[in-house]
Amino acid sequence: NFAVPEKSDVKISVYNSVGKEVAVYFMKQRDPGNYFVTFNAGALPSGVYFYKLETANFSDTKKMLLVK
Repeated sequence: NFAVPEKSDVKISVYNSVGKEVAVYFMKQRDPGNYFVTFNAGALPSGVYFYKLETANFSDTKKMLLVK
């Protein structure tokens, strides 16, 4: 789940623990509000990952733990 603070295109990037981008999602012109993305981690091993939400004037990075 994530919140978009302003009307904007949205990019969500997922990185592994060494900084390699392992997934990216683009969404065009989202209004402010709460959204969700289904992250298909079937090909990824368990571990720590980071996801970065970017809009035109906002960026936030958070950590997640994938356990299989």
